[in-house]
Amino acid sequence: MPSWTEVIIRSVLIILGLFFITKLLGKKQLSALSFFEYIAGITVGDIAGTITMDVELNIVNGLISILIWSLFPIVISILSLKSKKFRDIVEGKATTFIQDGKILEKNMKREKYSTDDLLEQLRKKDIFQVSDVEFAVLETCGQLSVLLKKEKQPTKWEDFFGKGPEVKKPLTVIMDGKILKETIYSAGYSIDWLKSKVESKNRQVDEIFLGQIDSDGRLYADYYDDHFGKEGEKNGDSRTTL
Repeated sequence: MPSWTEVIIRSVLIILGLFFITKLLGKKQLSALSFFEYIAGITVGDIAGTITMDVELNIVNGLISILIWSLFPIVISILSLKSKKFRDIVEGKATTFIQDGKILEKNMKREKYSTDDLLEQLRKKDIFQVSDVEFAVLETCGQLSVLLKKEKQPTKWEDFFGKGPEVKKPLTVIMDGKILKETIYSAGYSIDWLKSKVESKNRQVDEIFLGQIDSDGRLYADYYDDHFGKEGEKNGDSRTTL
């Protein structure tokens, strides 16, 4: 077998294997990696790249190695869900940097966090004065969570009018020109009702790229036929609310 053919086969097998492993790890590991998961991810990637390009290595041994390195984060995640103490050891604890508007220098020093680092993280959240902060904590994933003082927080609806009306999330009922029947039925609508909404604008369902129903029962439709002028301005809107 030519070496380039073997590289292709190895690459396909590794890609499929990594995809399967990624699905096993779940969404949490994709969004916020712990220190151990970060190391395991780098190692798995390095092993995958090596056994893909080096045809002299046994691919079975490489896949076993990848499987072992990938199982560790899964096992640790399961144990972490069952034991708070184990979770604190593996993932660590959140560290408070600002409390009651005061910076806790000892906590910052323990986390190897400088004043410049803290100010940079605050600026990323559009906060330029430490005095505006009531509480700030460094999460285990490395993100800084900040609570502004009450007088510095944005005004909310409830500040003036109390609790507002319940707003339901929009339901996607048309995608890529096809009706999502299950979503329509679960929302209490019918396909005939949807088609009549679309046809009232002299349109067809297969002309709609994306269709959503809001909490008031109105249908928003984005059509395939987007028209833009020379300067990027639309020659007729390709979106409509039915």
